Amino acid sequence: MAKSARKKIRIGDLLIEKGLINDEQLKAALTEQRISGNKLGRTLVELGFTSEQDILDVLSSQLGIPYIDLKHFKFNPDVIRKLPETYARRFRAIVLKKDADAVLVGMADPTDIYAYDAIAKKFEGNIELAVVSETELIETFDLVYRRTDEISNLAQELGAELSDSDINLEQMVAGEDVTDAPVVKLLQSLFEDAIQMNASDIHIEPGANVLRIRQRIDGVLYEQVMKEKNIANALVMRLKIISGLNISEKRLPQDGRFNIRIKDHSVDVRLSTMPVQYGESVVMRLLDQSGGMLELENLGMTPRLTKAFRRAVHVPHGLVLVTGPTGSGKSTTLYAALRELNTADKKIITAEDPVEYRLPRMNQVQVNTKIGLDFSQILRTALRQDPDIILIGEMRDQITAEIGIRAAMTGHLVLSTLHTNDAMHTLERLLDMGIEGYLIATVLRAVVAQRLVRKVCESCKQPLEVNGHQKAWLKTVSDRELEGVTFYAGNGCGHCNNTGYQGRIGLYEMIEPDEPMLEALRTNDINAFMKAVKNNKEYVSLLDSGLELVFQGITSLDEMMRFAGEVYQGNVDSIAAANSYTLDDLGVS
Repeated sequence: MAKSARKKIRIGDLLIEKGLINDEQLKAALTEQRISGNKLGRTLVELGFTSEQDILDVLSSQLGIPYIDLKHFKFNPDVIRKLPETYARRFRAIVLKKDADAVLVGMADPTDIYAYDAIAKKFEGNIELAVVSETELIETFDLVYRRTDEISNLAQELGAELSDSDINLEQMVAGEDVTDAPVVKLLQSLFEDAIQMNASDIHIEPGANVLRIRQRIDGVLYEQVMKEKNIANALVMRLKIISGLNISEKRLPQDGRFNIRIKDHSVDVRLSTMPVQYGESVVMRLLDQSGGMLELENLGMTPRLTKAFRRAVHVPHGLVLVTGPTGSGKSTTLYAALRELNTADKKIITAEDPVEYRLPRMNQVQVNTKIGLDFSQILRTALRQDPDIILIGEMRDQITAEIGIRAAMTGHLVLSTLHTNDAMHTLERLLDMGIEGYLIATVLRAVVAQRLVRKVCESCKQPLEVNGHQKAWLKTVSDRELEGVTFYAGNGCGHCNNTGYQGRIGLYEMIEPDEPMLEALRTNDINAFMKAVKNNKEYVSLLDSGLELVFQGITSLDEMMRFAGEVYQGNVDSIAAANSYTLDDLGVS
């Protein structure tokens, strides 16, 4: 399509002509549009009058241009960056292909003549248009327009300023007018890049001659190395200031938190400093408060497991435990349950370290060991506050576990977490703490163990040819017939940062104690308990849950083998009791 005057097309009239909306819906959408200022198409979708795909199909047909699914389009980041990010985001446009004669531009609204003219001025030659989904467009922007180059440039700028001996570092990072200070701009870019990539953590690690900044994305760390090692102190000092920490104390670890707003995201940042060989290491956990909490149906549990878990958390009294390592999603699961339980007729008190999400109506208490406010102290006081439901962030010791269990015995619903490999070993852990089995049997309603595994990227997903080692592993851990089953893996693309994976999904196993399990607990017989769990027809192990995702093509065989190695390392008894196979069978050394 050459650069020439283009006729304005009214999307509302087109949708009425196709019978996708009626006059009343168009009038209502136009009224709402005047209030919100959004595009008409987006307003129609938000009001539920039509779908985004219907609008895309109508535009493609009417304008005679192709619709391109960005999720499966093999884009070149260098080509996309030919259009500056400010233009791309403002005009909702993306450069998909470029050669000597023409440029293919995808637009969420190809009828926007003003946007078309502005983009056409940036390129020589013909402009060819395609229609793309605005939702997918924004996701692609966040993937492509990374802040890595900007971070490197700002690091160089800050390093240059710090090399001047006349610079007062404390004034630079603590002064009142710091909006334009390189250290502030660098931190801003770091947070923006982390939020765009859905990173859960940012690591700042000084080395001998470099500074490493790493982000944990989908459970895996990705590193950016900077030569400007001298900027580390400025970054750490500025972070300490906004966290309310002591900037002069560099010999002891410190913990703090602060809240920042990045674009439309309100992010709670938990910060931890630790003295290391070449300075201070900083790790920041990012909690996006604007995303909202998940509902039970959206956690990734199977419908049967969701129903069982909902049944367990709706009992009037008892103990429900969620287990797994740090970063496995335990808090997300418990908050999803609390969201459902948080009604006007229930008093909920939580003891947390730290408080991760702030919820209305709930009484959330932050542990502060420096002044003696530990889990046990909070729980003793909470029981005098007439609660219906108590959340214990973690049962770390015998005293906390005993108070929690006795609270469950006296008419309260108690929710808590433990750090154990699987559900069966949760009970062994409680027994090792010194809790009597008969007390556990009296109150226990359910134990849920969970993990997060990476999902195969849908944009570069390809059938996988299983090798001999993988076949042997599958035959060892599963009795399912492999003939005719197609396995998948990602080849790596721009959508997944060339990893082959994008996003994560939860694996869950749940134990609802039946009479044989309870009888074993009453006698403190953990082996009999594990045998009873194995014999329960409703029990599905974490490994079996993961294998089902492999067979469905949601995760890869390699990811599941890696997961099995991590979960069952040094856990022979659990495997033998629950699945009747060994570490050698799993390929774990």
